[in-house]
Amino acid sequence: MGTPILAASTLLLYSLGTILQLLILNGRLYDPQRMTLIIGLLGLATHIGLTIDLVTIDNAVNMSFLALSVLVSALAIALILGLSLIRPVQNLLLGAYPFAMLSVVANLLFYVDPTVIGHDMFGVLAHVTLAITAYSLFSLAAMQALLLYLQHHQLKAHRNSALVRGLPPLQTMESLLFGLIKAGVIILTLAIVTGTLFMEDLLGQNLLHKTFFTLFAWLVFTALLVGRQIKGWRAAVASRWTLLGCLMLTIGYFGSRIVIEWLL
Repeated sequence: MGTPILAASTLLLYSLGTILQLLILNGRLYDPQRMTLIIGLLGLATHIGLTIDLVTIDNAVNMSFLALSVLVSALAIALILGLSLIRPVQNLLLGAYPFAMLSVVANLLFYVDPTVIGHDMFGVLAHVTLAITAYSLFSLAAMQALLLYLQHHQLKAHRNSALVRGLPPLQTMESLLFGLIKAGVIILTLAIVTGTLFMEDLLGQNLLHKTFFTLFAWLVFTALLVGRQIKGWRAAVASRWTLLGCLMLTIGYFGSRIVIEWLL
């Protein structure tokens, strides 16, 4: 199946999935988990096919900014659909679907030269895989943090809005957030270790600022977990720290690629 067909199918299915989640959140439709899962899996299947087309080039892997955004969005949706079988995380699709559609459209409209990594570079591929997985988890944590912040704000203002009624209890939302952060910190730590082992020339590979922002984000997330354990930090504080950490990771992961691939 060609790239345009895969892209169009992905956009259509994710549009349907977004509409479905909005209807559920507004209380106009009872949460049909089976329908949500079917539409999500069909969209993910075409999304994965599109990702393979964009990321694989002959005997190498394309890690350009646009190709990487499609890969990250596919992994994020896969994580949400998998977690939805055991935890109430379907509302995160409201953020993941639009991000995925934006990444697909960007790949159709713009072209950047491939950033190639050979298949034989096992250590580098291991580092990249861990880094992408960590970023996907923290992206979900950022979406969860935003929903948690809005929910906390409206509950504090005694508003019985559709958002408040459609989301799980605040304690459950906090538990989901910190679960995502813990998993993300573990995988990000492994990514940093593998990066230290296999990235030999930080300056020559334009990785110095990426390393700085990644370490800064790691400190933010780790401090958040310590603060949660020692001081009992909850919704408002957790949301702000999570969004700050995700912003640092985004600057580190994508900022350098945008500058190098588009501006330079």
